[in-house]
Amino acid sequence: MKIGITCYPTYGGSGAVATALGLALAERGHEIHFITYDQPFRLPGFKERVFYHEVEMEDYPLFEHPPYSLALAVALHDAVKREGLDLVHMHYAIPHAASAFLAREMLGEGRDLKIVTTLHGTDITLLGLHPSFHEITRFSILQSDGLSAVSSFLRDETVCNFSVPRDGIEVIPNFLDTDLWRPEPDLNRLSMLAPHGEKVVMHVSNFRPVKQVHHVVEIFAKISQATSARLVLIGDGPERPRALQRARDLGLGDKVLFLGKHVAVEELLACANLFLLPSASESFGLAALEAMACGVPVVASTAGGIPELVQNNVSGYLFPSDAIDEMAEAGIRILTDEALEERLSLGGREATTRRFDKEIVIPEYEALYESVTSST
Repeated sequence: MKIGITCYPTYGGSGAVATALGLALAERGHEIHFITYDQPFRLPGFKERVFYHEVEMEDYPLFEHPPYSLALAVALHDAVKREGLDLVHMHYAIPHAASAFLAREMLGEGRDLKIVTTLHGTDITLLGLHPSFHEITRFSILQSDGLSAVSSFLRDETVCNFSVPRDGIEVIPNFLDTDLWRPEPDLNRLSMLAPHGEKVVMHVSNFRPVKQVHHVVEIFAKISQATSARLVLIGDGPERPRALQRARDLGLGDKVLFLGKHVAVEELLACANLFLLPSASESFGLAALEAMACGVPVVASTAGGIPELVQNNVSGYLFPSDAIDEMAEAGIRILTDEALEERLSLGGREATTRRFDKEIVIPEYEALYESVTSST
C-alpha cells in the first residue's frame, strides 16, 4: 500500500509511535509518505520506501496565526494526487483528521480518499472537550473510515465524551521494537550517569504539567535519603525550570542530572534501575513501556491507560498520582532488594515482548488498513 502519515513531529509519544509505525510498515514493503510541518524527530536519514513532504506555511500579515490546518489539507490533497496514496493515517483527530476530510472534499467524487485516525489522548481528554473544539472533534472522528485508540481507557473516554459507537473504535496499543529497546546497559554510559556506583532513577517526558515532574523530584528526594541514587531527567518542556528549582530547594545538588532531549533514549533507559511516572493523566504511558522493554521496574500512577501495561508486583507498582510517600517507599524497596528488582525487570520485559512488540502490533494496523480500503 501507499500510505500517508501525519503526526506532530515534535518530542512526544504520539510522534514517536507514528514515526516508528511508518518505518516498520516500510520494512514490510509499504510505501510511506510523512506529511508534516517538520521532519519527525525520530525519522532518521534515508530509508527505502520512506518519503517526507513538508507542509508549507505562508507568512501573511493578515493572519495573526497561520492556518496550519488548511495548509495541511492542501499538502494532503497534493500528495494523494501526485503519489497515488491508498489512504492517509492521521494521528490526532484535530486538526489532522479534520484536514484529511477537507483534502478528501477537494479531491471530489472521483477519488474516494480513505482516512484512518488514531486517537492518542489530549485530542480526546483535553483539547477536544473544550466547547470551541468539541463538535469539530466529533465530526472528524465520525468522518474517519477507520478509528483506533491506543488504550481501552481512551476508547471508553471517546465513547463517553463524544457519543460515538464503541464498536467503531479498535484498541491498538503503542508498540516498540524490542530488539532495539532491550536491557543491555552500556557500562561507559552507566559510569557517566552514576560515577560512584549509585542506583539510577530515571524519568522521560515532554515536561508538560500533566507529567508532574516536580513529584518525580519529591519522590526521588525521599528515595535518596534511604539509598545512594541519582535522578536522571530526560526530555524538556515548560515544567523543567520548576522541577530543577524544586531539586535545588530540596538540597539534592549533583544528585539530579538533567540531560535534555535525546533521540536514542533506549541507550540511556537501559542504564536505569527504576523508572518514575507519576502522571496526573496518561492515555497510554509510552515512556513506561519503553522502560519495561529495557528491563527497568516502573513506579507509576494509576492514571488512564497505565494499568493496561504496568502490572502491580509484576513489572512495577501503581499508586494514585499524588501518593508521593507510597511511590517513594516502593522505589526504595526495589532499589534495596536485588531479587525484587530482577523479578520486576524480567516481568516487564516479558510483558513487553508478549503484547507490545512491533511484530505483534503492526499486523493489527495492516488489518485495519485492509478493512478500510476493501470497504465501499
